[in-house]
Amino acid sequence: MSPHLINDVPAGLTRRARSFVSSHGVKGDVRPVAEHRQWWLGREVPSAVIDRMAAFQERWGGLCLPLAPEYDGGPRYFDPDSPEGSPVGGWWFEAGLQRTAVPYSFMIGPGGEFGIHAERWTPLHATVEGWVESLALARHASAWARQITRVTGDDVDRIALDTYEPVREVRGLADTWWRGSDSLVAVYSGEAECLSFPRGRTALIYSDLDEWGLHGGVEP
Repeated sequence: MSPHLINDVPAGLTRRARSFVSSHGVKGDVRPVAEHRQWWLGREVPSAVIDRMAAFQERWGGLCLPLAPEYDGGPRYFDPDSPEGSPVGGWWFEAGLQRTAVPYSFMIGPGGEFGIHAERWTPLHATVEGWVESLALARHASAWARQITRVTGDDVDRIALDTYEPVREVRGLADTWWRGSDSLVAVYSGEAECLSFPRGRTALIYSDLDEWGLHGGVEP
């Protein structure tokens, strides 16, 4: 893959995420999904699933973003592959190769969710955009917080989020973000759910944030 700067940031992202992708992402050339269409059709992959993969590649293919705080950094770059599923349960496909030897794959679910798959399918965000927004928010919060606290296992349940509101742009499912009066909290439950490993649950608390730190250009 020959990387280059991004001039065409995908639409549908917040201003914070658009700036993050254009400033910190690079994009490389990947082989078109169409080259494998007949091979997948011959293995009974529905044409509609291959169309979904092609649409994903058109929008996200080759995009390499900075490391995620969890999941050993996330996918190396976006590149759809390895469709699997059934007419009953729906079809998944690989979102991109892992950066390290993690015990799960990064997948796009039947409804467009971004998640991980090992013992079970665990959607992290309702859309790929949500995953990208979470990366952008993590980078923003880490730059502006005066203190970052890491909490793991059962201690995550002791974080008082009653006065916090969900950060909606991340479209959180297993992973969520919460905004308080002067702090942001990211809760990562994906590995705990996917691998049946409750102690793998993690939260990062970004404290002592001002208004810019809390929102980063996104309207409250």
